Amino acid sequence: MADFEYLASLFSLAGKTALCTGATRGIGQNMTLALAKAGADIILVQRNDNPATREKIEALGRKCYIITADLSSKEEVRSIVARAVELGLKIDILLNCAGIQRRFPSTDFPDDAWEEVLQVNLTTCFILCRDVGKHIIEDGRQGKIINIASLLTFQGGVTVPAYAASKGGIGQLTKALSNEWISKGVTVNAIAPGYIATDMNEALIADPVRSRQILERIPAQRWGNPSDFEGAAVFLASNASKYVSGDILLVDGGWMGR
Repeated sequence: MADFEYLASLFSLAGKTALCTGATRGIGQNMTLALAKAGADIILVQRNDNPATREKIEALGRKCYIITADLSSKEEVRSIVARAVELGLKIDILLNCAGIQRRFPSTDFPDDAWEEVLQVNLTTCFILCRDVGKHIIEDGRQGKIINIASLLTFQGGVTVPAYAASKGGIGQLTKALSNEWISKGVTVNAIAPGYIATDMNEALIADPVRSRQILERIPAQRWGNPSDFEGAAVFLASNASKYVSGDILLVDGGWMGR
């Protein structure tokens, strides 16, 4: 018989508050709802007041707050943690899931597309890590930071140089912050998705040749689903991973194992 008190001591997030970006759909929404199901209250960072994710969280009996911000604006990103504090909230967990993709041949890749991807995918992630890390460390508390990496943290990809650069940066940022902060009680890890059936991969899924090539290469013999990330998110946000830091956890159906 399972020892549910023991499992709760490892995985429960009761009494914790998580700040989550990219939670309006797909992987980010599934991971955010998993944190709420494990007991965490949630602060959603969104471009607008779309209530869809908040309503799902509140239906679970958790508290949910929305902070609106444009993640392509450094000034607005810098205000997020301060605005959470003004609401009387203490952040215990940061889930950095917001990300964008732009596809062009590298010989014609526009400057503005490069800058947009690096801002949202890497600079915004850094600012939130820095500000949440400081918020937790100065309070003398323990905390968890989860960034979203990619297979392109390890591989180059095709026609996505900005995305590959941003996700390579996420891998190194995660390790650098872990080196500084784990001794202060803050673990910093990343989750690297494989090929997942989400809006970001619509172009690949719609390409019959590329889609077939990818599926043939995945040992699990299927594209991943957003629900495949729920356990990884709860693990890295909970006491079960208290001695895990600086790691990039692959959720890729075995892709990188081949």
